[in-house]
Amino acid sequence: MIEVCGITKKYGSKYALRDVSFTAREGEILGFLGPNGAGKSTTMNIITGYLSSNEGTVKVGGHEILQEPLKAKTLLGYLPEHPPLYGEMTVKEQLCFTYDLRRVRLNRREHITRCCELVRIEDVFHRRIKNLSKGYRQRVGLASALIGDPPILILDEPTAGLDPQQIIDMRELIKDLGKERTVLLSSHILSEVQAVCERVLVLSNGVVVADDKPAQLSRNLSGAGRVIARIAGPPDEVLQTLQGLPSLALAEDLGSIEEGSHDWALRAKEGADLRRELFFALAQKGWPLLCLRSDEMSLEDVFLQLTKGEDG
Repeated sequence: MIEVCGITKKYGSKYALRDVSFTAREGEILGFLGPNGAGKSTTMNIITGYLSSNEGTVKVGGHEILQEPLKAKTLLGYLPEHPPLYGEMTVKEQLCFTYDLRRVRLNRREHITRCCELVRIEDVFHRRIKNLSKGYRQRVGLASALIGDPPILILDEPTAGLDPQQIIDMRELIKDLGKERTVLLSSHILSEVQAVCERVLVLSNGVVVADDKPAQLSRNLSGAGRVIARIAGPPDEVLQTLQGLPSLALAEDLGSIEEGSHDWALRAKEGADLRRELFFALAQKGWPLLCLRSDEMSLEDVFLQLTKGEDG
C-alpha cells in the first residue's frame, strides 16, 4: 500500500532523514520506533504530502504523492500528534466540516455515525471539543482521520498525553482498526509498539537501523536459539553431557549462583531447538533442571542497542 524509496530530507546542512526506504503492506500495522528527533514525524509528514523530500519518492496505492496528490491522499487518514481540532465546534460540527473538506460521497449521516461508533464517541457527539478530555479529543481526531473510509491510517504518537486507561483503550482501538486497514504508527514508547505493531521499523538519527518483527529483532541481536539453564550436577560431567547434544552449537559455564548448581549459556545450531534434548538428557542423568529461560533481549534492550549515540 505504501512504498517509500530513498527519501532524504535536509534542513541546511543537517539531515533529518537520509536514504529511508521501506514498504507497508496491505492490512499491516507497522510501528515507527525511535527517540525524539529521530525522524519519525518528518517521515510521516512526507508520506502524507505535508512536506516534500529533497530526494526519493513515496507512492500510496501506486500513486506518487507529489505527482498525483489527490488520488494518493484519498487513500490516507492522518492523525498528527496534536490533532487540528476547532475547540468551539461540537464533535458533530467538526466531523461534518472534515466530511465537506474531503468531498466525501458516502451518505453523510450514516458515515459519520459509523466513524463515531468505531472510535466510541457517540456519547459526546453534541459536546464542544474544548470541553472534552485529552482522550476524547484524540478519539475525535481519529474519527476525523477515518472520514472518507481511507484504507491507510497514519498515526503520529496517538497516545501522547493520555492517562494509563486512555492509553490502553487507544491501543485496543488501533488494533481493531488495523484488522481492516494498513496502519503506520509512530512512537517512542516501547510497550506501545510491542503491544500493537506486527512489524517495527527503527529510526536513529534519520536512518533506518532495523526493520523486522519485534520478536525477530530480539533474536537477531541476542543470538538465535540462546538459552540460560541452571543445572544441579557435577560441572565437568554436565559439560560432557551437553556437548553430546546433537542440536548444541556452544555451551558456556557462567558459574554458580545457586548452591549446588551452575548456570550454562547454551546456543543451538541454526534452526534447531535444543530444549527437549536438554530435558531428556538431564532426566536420564537425574540432574534437576532448576531454571530454563530465553536469553533474548527485551524490546527495550534492542531499542537502546540500535539507537546508541542518538543525540536526541
